[in-house]
Amino acid sequence: MTEAMKEEFDRQGYFILKQLYSQDEVQALKAEAARILAKHDVDQSGVFLGLAAESELFKEAARTPELTRALKAIIGDAVLFMNDKVVFKNASTDFGSPWHQDYSYWHGSHKFSVWIALDDATAANGCLRVLPGSHRSTVSHDGDASDNHGFIHRLNEEQIDASQVVDFEASKGDAIVFHDLLLHASYSNTSGADRWALISTYKDGTQPDPEYPWAKAAFALK
Repeated sequence: MTEAMKEEFDRQGYFILKQLYSQDEVQALKAEAARILAKHDVDQSGVFLGLAAESELFKEAARTPELTRALKAIIGDAVLFMNDKVVFKNASTDFGSPWHQDYSYWHGSHKFSVWIALDDATAANGCLRVLPGSHRSTVSHDGDASDNHGFIHRLNEEQIDASQVVDFEASKGDAIVFHDLLLHASYSNTSGADRWALISTYKDGTQPDPEYPWAKAAFALK
């Protein structure tokens, strides 16, 4: 199974893990994220970085055994957790994420993110969208960022071949592991319902990197 997982990841730039977390685990994670958010002055971006730095529950979630096995199959034995964030879409933070590659935001060695559905995710409430195979090269991120929704590095929609796009409509607890060069975006949340996601980022611990100020809770997976 691990060889097939690695082959699919190398071909597509992502791998889907169905029901990585149970319904009870997801409920606990969302409640803990809400508790952390309530302690902070959260801006309108709909993103909060650094859950594991404040909560043992998120540290445990980041190293859950099934996820650890999958990451080691994809990355290698020396997997390092870097940081995590919650993306909370609801009636007030309803805008979609533009097409982009995460690599534009950190450079250095390539990183691997795990996007975890804390609510059922559909096209109506802003599910993730990916462009399979786009992880093989970097692209220029010179799209218009004047909407003040973050994502200063982005592509314009017309640069994407819509016929090749895959929507990741997920049940709560599902996860997708993806390469930092994989082009991805999300729909706007037009439903008025919550669509929260936990995103944890990892790297190959044998690869050199600069000091990242956002990697406050980094640790090696055993």
